[in-house]
Amino acid sequence: MPANLPPQYFEAEKRYREATTPEEKVEALEEMLMIMPKHKGTDKLRADLRRRISKVKAQAQQKKGGAKRDAVHSIEREGAAQIILVGLPNTGKSSLVAALTNASPEVADFPHSTWKPVPGMVQYGNIQFQLVDTPPLSKEHNEPWLTDLIRRGDILAILADLHGDPIQQLEDTVKILEGLRIFPEDRPVPEGLKKPPFVKKFLVLVNKMDGEKDREDFEVFLELSEMDLPCLGISARTGTNLDALLEKFYEVAGIIRVYTKAPGKGPDLSSPFVLPKGSTLEALAGKVHKDFIEKLKYAKIWGEKVYDGQMVQRDYVLQDGDMVEMHI
Repeated sequence: MPANLPPQYFEAEKRYREATTPEEKVEALEEMLMIMPKHKGTDKLRADLRRRISKVKAQAQQKKGGAKRDAVHSIEREGAAQIILVGLPNTGKSSLVAALTNASPEVADFPHSTWKPVPGMVQYGNIQFQLVDTPPLSKEHNEPWLTDLIRRGDILAILADLHGDPIQQLEDTVKILEGLRIFPEDRPVPEGLKKPPFVKKFLVLVNKMDGEKDREDFEVFLELSEMDLPCLGISARTGTNLDALLEKFYEVAGIIRVYTKAPGKGPDLSSPFVLPKGSTLEALAGKVHKDFIEKLKYAKIWGEKVYDGQMVQRDYVLQDGDMVEMHI
């Protein structure tokens, strides 16, 4: 029996996806439960909503309790991708986070002014990325919590100082990361590692490209370094290429934005589902609701590579900007 969920249910579901606190999430979930009609077709959905409400409440209670010391520096992933800024002292990580987000990391001319991770959110169109400022990497010792944070990130943005020796800084940073078993996805991983490697998306940001002379120096850097990683010259101080940087984040993240709509209704273009490139309709169905994977019959698609309202099956590969009307 189909669920036949009313439009108010999807409005409450949207508020749940946009919620930033456990209280807001619970309120939206309880509203979804109240709106949902009671019949055999919704039994599983209702049970799932109750489990989600219990889970959110339990997680909120755990956060209020005591936490281990390292958990103080744990950063919960938010947004379409978590981007960890890494580098040696005074490369401008804190300045970049301050320039792009509403976070307020301590910015100073002396080394090691950052001693704990500082997250901030940056808007790109109708999605957000999470930037995390981190303490400088050290050749001698890096705290276990910092290593864990870097290993968990979606993208590692390595910062180098154009006014220093950016080639040496980049080489030193990559060597430190390799010592932590962290490698860029586009390079071969050395054989003989005793433990599994952590393969990540890397992005090199050469900071302090403030003037015309600096642009010339950046071109020299690209030539001499024989750069084989995604790379961009920026200036956190003047704002040079910061818009291009957001586009680079989206490109390197390897994601697409997909919109859903109810039959006879228009899509909500302000709140897309974010999926890895190459994702299928079936993957989207599972993200909307786990029961949709089993119940999905077909979907109608509006997008650049299909004709309006084209009927597709669950193995259809979604494209960026697709609008999807699912039928169960």
